[in-house]
Amino acid sequence: MFDSYSLPGAMDFLLSGLAACGACVFTNPLEVVKTRMQLQGELQAPGSYQRHYRNVFHAFFTIGQVDGLAALQKGLAPALVYQFLMNGIRLGTYGLAEAGGHLLDSNGNHSPGRSAAAGALAGVMGAYIGSPIYMVKTHLQAQSASEIAVGHQYKHQGMYQALSVIGRKQGLGGLWRGALGGLPRVMVGSSTQLCTFSSIKDLVTQWEVFPPQSWKLALVAAMVSSLAVVLAMTPFDVVSTRLYNQPTDAHGKGLMYRGLPDAVMQTIRTEGIWGMYKGMGASYFRLGPHTILSLFFWDQLRFLYQKYNQ
Repeated sequence: MFDSYSLPGAMDFLLSGLAACGACVFTNPLEVVKTRMQLQGELQAPGSYQRHYRNVFHAFFTIGQVDGLAALQKGLAPALVYQFLMNGIRLGTYGLAEAGGHLLDSNGNHSPGRSAAAGALAGVMGAYIGSPIYMVKTHLQAQSASEIAVGHQYKHQGMYQALSVIGRKQGLGGLWRGALGGLPRVMVGSSTQLCTFSSIKDLVTQWEVFPPQSWKLALVAAMVSSLAVVLAMTPFDVVSTRLYNQPTDAHGKGLMYRGLPDAVMQTIRTEGIWGMYKGMGASYFRLGPHTILSLFFWDQLRFLYQKYNQ
């Protein structure tokens, strides 16, 4: 499980946010690719549309060639803000629960059930608060030259301009459009990530494969966790991306989907069950490194803070 670092609450939230931002700098290009691939062929039968992005590597090449290399870091500003908010709250809250002993069973052993529940609850809190930033991030990452455009194309000039326009035209509700549809994505991803990370780290510690406090413990646990996260989270991630990116009317109501169940049914009906797993390769290349880096940075930042503030 996580080492029981005793950190001030504010510091745990700060280190959690910084860890996620550090991971985001490296993985944002993969998030751009994932977003484009998930929107490609939206609500179109397989084989009936032009595939601008054939796979992860082709998508990288195509975006860099047509939109320019800088486009691979589109949406970086809102991505960093979202990661700091969402994961600062998510990992910080989970860390406080762990430090307080709330993730242990009556025998004092790590409880996967409590860990999963705490991870899901912490994830929901962070994701809902950061939802407007995530929506704008999705819009910006989808924007591209017309010859390789997929999904609805917003014409935002940047994060602040986008938030201002949406808030002015659609009100506060418009800023949180798609938030409820995005929560299952984070619940599943967060509970899977933190539960598997804690369980694997606890198991490897018991096996005494590495010395106590070794950074290799966090790395191995994060690598295993990333596989579980991608398998569990991808269908929810596809639907979330589409709900956030769909065009809206003047009142901010979605014009393609009525909500999460409708988005799932329409996607399966027109694209088949594999439509729910579009961009899975890109999701792994993005979620895998992001999971590994964010959890590894988090674990090590907490360890270093504890070490030098004793």
